[in-house]
Amino acid sequence: MSDGRTYLVGLLGAGIGPSLSPALHEREAERLGLRYVYRLIDLDAPGAAGGQGAVEERSAQLLGAARDVGFDGLNVTHPCKQAVVPHLDALAPQAEALGAVNTVVFDGGRAVGHNTDVTGFAASFARGLPDAPVGEVVLLGAGGAGAAVAHALLGLGAGRLIVVDAEPERAAGLAAALRGHFGTGRARTAELRSAAALLADVDGLVHATPTGMAAHPGLPVPASALRPGLWVAEVVYRPLETALVGAARAAGCRVLDGGGMAVFQAADALRLFTGLQPETGRMLADFASLTESSGARL
Repeated sequence: MSDGRTYLVGLLGAGIGPSLSPALHEREAERLGLRYVYRLIDLDAPGAAGGQGAVEERSAQLLGAARDVGFDGLNVTHPCKQAVVPHLDALAPQAEALGAVNTVVFDGGRAVGHNTDVTGFAASFARGLPDAPVGEVVLLGAGGAGAAVAHALLGLGAGRLIVVDAEPERAAGLAAALRGHFGTGRARTAELRSAAALLADVDGLVHATPTGMAAHPGLPVPASALRPGLWVAEVVYRPLETALVGAARAAGCRVLDGGGMAVFQAADALRLFTGLQPETGRMLADFASLTESSGARL
C-alpha cells in the first residue's frame, strides 16, 4: 500500500503545544502502510511577536520555510486560516468560497489551499445530531472556522443563520457572502450583545470562536441563556469538554463537542496529503483513547 515515500507534514497555529494531531495522523498513516512524520509549527514559540500584523507576517514566513525544507503539506489552525491565503499559489473551490484554509498541500513547488473544516463539521453534525432541527441557527464567530461551519450548515439544509461576531464588519461580510452563495434570506447578522436573547427562539447554537480553549477560558454566552430544546455544537476541541459543552449538558441541551469535527477534517486532510483514504472509524477510536489515556486535548 505504501509508495515508499516518507511524508512530512505539520500543523501551523498558535498555542498548539497540547495537540494530539501528530498522534492522530501518524497512527492512521502507519495502518495505511505509510512512513509519515507530523510536526508542530507553533506561533507561540518563545520570541514570537504578537499582533495581527505579526501573525500574518509570521504565518507567511513559516509557510515558506515549510515549503523550502520539503514538507508535503500543512494543517492550519487559529489564527492562521485566513492569514495564509494571500501567500498561496492556488485555492481549491471550497477554500476560495470561504476565504479560509485549514490544509495546504505542497504540489510540485506550488502551495494549494483546501478547507476540510466544511466537510469535517458536516460529517460530525450528521453523525452526532442527525435529526436536529435547523430552521434557524445562531452562529457565534465569523472567522475561518465560522465561515466553514456556515457553509456546512447551509449545505445541510439550514433555513437561516444568524451570524454574530465581536467584529460587526466581519459578521456582515460573512453574511453577505453566504447570501450571495446560498440565496437571499439565508443569513443575517445580529449584535454580540443580543446573542443570549436570540437563543430563546432558535433551534441551535454553533460556537466558532477561541473562547473555551485552554488559552482563552470562559463561556461565550451566559449559562442562563441555555435551555432544554436548544442544541449546542462546539468547534473548540482543546479541551474537548469546554465550559460551553459542560454548561449546555447541565442545561439539558443536546450537545455536539468538537471532537468529531477534529477527526473528520483530519481524515480528509490525510487523504489530501497522501492520496489514500483513511478509515474514520479507527481515527474516532484513536481520538477517544488518546484523550482518555493521556488527559491531553487535541
